[in-house]
Amino acid sequence: MTLSLRARLTIISAAGLAAGLAVGGLVLLGALGYALQRTVDTEALKTAEAVARLAGQNALPDPLPVAGGQVRVQVLDGQGRIRAASIDADRLVPMLYPDELRRFQAGERDRFYLPGRRLGLDGPIRVVAVPAGPAADPQTVLVAKSTADVRHSVTVVRTILLISFPLLLVALAAVAWRVIGATLRPVETLRAGAEEITGGARPGRLPLPASHDEIHRLAVTLNGMLGRLESARARQRAFVADAAHELRSPLANMRTQLEVAQRLGPATEWPAVADDLLADTQRLSRLVDDLLLLARFDEPAARPPRAAEPVELGELLTEVAERYPAPPLRVVAPRFPLWVLAEPDALTRILGNLLDNALRHTASEVVLEAGPGGWTGPAYHLVTVTDDGPGIPAGDRDRVFDRFTRLDDARARDAGGAGLGLAIVRELVRRQGGTVTLGDAGPGLRVEVRLPAERPVRDGHDERVPPQPVTAAQRADGDLPGRSVQTGSASPTTLSE
Repeated sequence: MTLSLRARLTIISAAGLAAGLAVGGLVLLGALGYALQRTVDTEALKTAEAVARLAGQNALPDPLPVAGGQVRVQVLDGQGRIRAASIDADRLVPMLYPDELRRFQAGERDRFYLPGRRLGLDGPIRVVAVPAGPAADPQTVLVAKSTADVRHSVTVVRTILLISFPLLLVALAAVAWRVIGATLRPVETLRAGAEEITGGARPGRLPLPASHDEIHRLAVTLNGMLGRLESARARQRAFVADAAHELRSPLANMRTQLEVAQRLGPATEWPAVADDLLADTQRLSRLVDDLLLLARFDEPAARPPRAAEPVELGELLTEVAERYPAPPLRVVAPRFPLWVLAEPDALTRILGNLLDNALRHTASEVVLEAGPGGWTGPAYHLVTVTDDGPGIPAGDRDRVFDRFTRLDDARARDAGGAGLGLAIVRELVRRQGGTVTLGDAGPGLRVEVRLPAERPVRDGHDERVPPQPVTAAQRADGDLPGRSVQTGSASPTTLSE
């Protein structure tokens, strides 16, 4: 059986308290015994010194006066014979045996523990030896004091501790149980709330504890996680719904065409049907490819991006432009090579999506151009795609980068558009370390893609190639190489230095 966290914490707390109380009790008993023993030694030593002063004055009374019935005093001469003793002390046999006296006289010890039966006292006795008398007549004062009171006091304290400590431990364990329960109550509230939310009983967030402590921060973090999960589920549901709708359209067209052809029988124009089915199949294939690409973007750890390599923008623009009709597409090649660090396939896909979108909505002309795009900080090169179509309102220029986003005007679904092109462009540009923005071309739309340059551009020239000489005709016409910039119109404008 697995114990609850509250029970485990209570057991651990009780075990720690028991260990602490046990150690504290042992220390208390040791300190008490030591203090009482020091008191016995002090009293015996004071009595011995008082008798020694009397012996030094040759004024020993007989019997020797003592206080209490648990004290014995003897005064021995140099031969170990008893010269004087207290009223209860033995007058024939010294307290210490000859070998013990020799150890005292040799200076090895001046305090001894003796069994109580030697002197007829209860419990162990403490004997203190003090030298006395003149040098011509050396004497030894022996004072014995029973330690029964010490042992009794220690025994009483030990008994009290043995009785009170378990009761105290039980009381402290009960307090710990209540305190731990009160501490874990917000956690249980969070657990119950999370169970209700995950079980679908109620939406929303977990309750926040009133105390601003670790539990409060945990609840805030969990609410943030729930919010992100809810947003992710909403995006997933919207993505699945949009994907299903986009996939259903070409499938419905294909089914309709096949059903019509089946009903017409021999009168069916199969070449035309084949052409229509091939167009729908190609549209379906492009949509599936786009969905798979976006799915890979959502799982970056599953397929890391390829290593970037130098790509010359002029050659890339010319290569991509060959796939499209010359009018309405017009390419403005850079006046000198522009090298960027990126994936060639990704740049091809970026330009292809932008040109497809621009040619779909242009009125007469699409301009594809590249030039230096960053003059301060990190160096970037700029690629622009400009059309003279209806454009996109400023309020919708961020929204069109979302997946399956189409506007209600001229840029609605037509010619196979599924609303994924700009979303793919943004993800690919971000993976190359660049940025993509939309602007007004007056009329039309201007798309600006900034990509990291392999070499910074200085004085209008890429550092990979030497600067081109400026002819007199170019200087007279103001047509200087480099620094080709866009003014926001459909046609590029070259500014003189």
